[in-house]
Amino acid sequence: MSDARPLIKPLRRPRLCLIPPPPIPLPENSDKGEHFLAYFILAGSAVQLFRRGRPLLWVGVGLVLMGIGIEFAQGALTSNRTADPMDALANTIGVLAGMATVLTPLRDLLLRWRG
Repeated sequence: MSDARPLIKPLRRPRLCLIPPPPIPLPENSDKGEHFLAYFILAGSAVQLFRRGRPLLWVGVGLVLMGIGIEFAQGALTSNRTADPMDALANTIGVLAGMATVLTPLRDLLLRWRG
């Protein structure tokens, strides 16, 4: 027996819903910058929140493992995604670059910021 009701709830503003974008032809590996930037921001944020030494080291290790784990999960647990070692590499380089901000005056930006 077929149910004729729509699959989507009657939303007041359906255009505000997140849906997958239409396929856009992009150059191969163009998403690596996005991977780098996302993990750079995560690691740079960790530098703002955690003190130097072991706490920050463990956060960095955790972010690298998360980036690798997500890529592995995409390949192992989905049928429409593949694991890309280059994405994991871009994630890792982003973590390293974000963690390197600990060596700059930016490391205490949140401590100095008055909002």
